[in-house]
Amino acid sequence: MIFGGVALISLAIILNARAYKQLNEGGSEKLSSKGLFLSVISGCLMGLFYKYVAASMATNFINPEVGKLSPYTALVLFSVGVLLSSFLFNTWQMKKPFSGKAVSFGDYFQGAFQDHVMGILGGGIWFIGMALSILASEKAGPAVSYGLGQGATVVAAVWGIFIWKEFAKAKSSTKSMLNWMLLLYIVGLALLIGAK
Repeated sequence: MIFGGVALISLAIILNARAYKQLNEGGSEKLSSKGLFLSVISGCLMGLFYKYVAASMATNFINPEVGKLSPYTALVLFSVGVLLSSFLFNTWQMKKPFSGKAVSFGDYFQGAFQDHVMGILGGGIWFIGMALSILASEKAGPAVSYGLGQGATVVAAVWGIFIWKEFAKAKSSTKSMLNWMLLLYIVGLALLIGAK
């Protein structure tokens, strides 16, 4: 089940990349292999964090093991780590961007107030989802909890495709490919969750 789930999710990722490539065919924007490489590396790094958060936490939240964190302590420490590392990594990417020209901290404050509010709201929603995932891990187990948390990717894809209409100008074959991508991703996640 694990192999099947990973295979279906991998196929969904390939379909998504092909759909995006088809969307940009004939456009002025050139797709780079650098972007693909960064996406793969970022995805691998994102896949690692939950294991370490789960390993640091007690498995019994009522009578926690000595030396293990409660879910709330783990969330606070994780949040502090995200906040502090953001200053390091954001500064580095502002000075050495992967594409485009370098920006300064002053540029950050040029954005509209609603843009900043949306960023804070997005972070808050992500944090609530992470908190619920961690709290559910006592009963469901870390694997199931993490798998269900990856439903956020499905929500993001649905939001981009159907709400923001990022592929509105795409050919019907591209839209069909996106539907298959969503189906394969959901079935792949279900297999991973079922494998437990």
